[in-house]
Amino acid sequence: MKAKSYFEEREISCTDRTEAIVDTLPYFVRDFFIGVEHRTSPLTRLNYAYDLRVFFDFLSKKVFRGKSVQDIELEDLDSLEASDIEYFLSYLSHYQINGKSERCTESGKARKLSTLRAFYKYLFNKNKVKANTPTKVEMPKIHEKEIIRLETTEKVDEIGNILSVVENGSGLTKKQYSFHNSTGLRDTAIITLFLGTGIRISELVGLNIEDFDFSTNSFVVTRKGGNRAVLYYNDMVSDAIKNYLSVRENISGSDDSHALFLSLQNRRISTRQVQELVKKYARIVSPLKKITPHKLRSTFGTNLYRQTGDIYVVADCLGHKDVNTTKKHYAAITEDVRKKAGLSLTIGKTDKDE
Repeated sequence: MKAKSYFEEREISCTDRTEAIVDTLPYFVRDFFIGVEHRTSPLTRLNYAYDLRVFFDFLSKKVFRGKSVQDIELEDLDSLEASDIEYFLSYLSHYQINGKSERCTESGKARKLSTLRAFYKYLFNKNKVKANTPTKVEMPKIHEKEIIRLETTEKVDEIGNILSVVENGSGLTKKQYSFHNSTGLRDTAIITLFLGTGIRISELVGLNIEDFDFSTNSFVVTRKGGNRAVLYYNDMVSDAIKNYLSVRENISGSDDSHALFLSLQNRRISTRQVQELVKKYARIVSPLKKITPHKLRSTFGTNLYRQTGDIYVVADCLGHKDVNTTKKHYAAITEDVRKKAGLSLTIGKTDKDE
């Protein structure tokens, strides 16, 4: 029997967790998940489940006091007004669920409102509620975040510095350095792959050895939504991966034997482990910036746009279905152009004009 891929295992895990949450919600919620199954991914449905769990917990605590979550009826949902949804968004600023304190950012609130709109839309189309009440509430305004990326300028070479640090281990603590002989080549391959291709952390973790064709410097990646795409890389990335493969432990009899990147326990490396190793090296190079795998992806996108000037090429390489998603990289370049223009602008006559 063929072993399940990383992404197949992840889908099964998402489906199981979704099912466990839906079991704790009102009976009619299950119809919604069945209804959207054919047009959503397991990860999207899991996020829907998380959001609806918070919503129904809010209704039980703050609106229909004394009613348990599973006792809430369709008639209760139909009785809600726009002001109740606005109250929910306000509640999300700081709330308790399952004994834990949580808070939502602007984007988190927007996602939960989108979930409610999808949920109510399904119920409305099935004539289970009279109105899609959440559509009467405006989406929270999401302020533009500062674009954080590694820079390479005349004064600083953060990209070169992080590659140097991960290769030689300089700046690591004594304990961290003790592991560097075992992980240095792996970590170099990971950082170089992020900077050279801009892939997502989930895409990197899911890579298998057989996904790579070193004769063409290409590899197959599983994008969001399960689509497969062929990406290309330069010789620097190729060398880094080959160097790592030369010392990678050969394991067999395990579903992880095909995984490209392994942990010290010879298991497929996790997203958490990748996040921690990126943080470890980035903190040495740029302690004031919070560099994450996604920021390395942004670094790639920005550099690619600088070199090509083509936002559509950047969108394609990053796997964005909508080029508007890529505009944050374009915005970063526009900011650079404005800065250069402002610093070089001449006002009035200069001595050379005399």
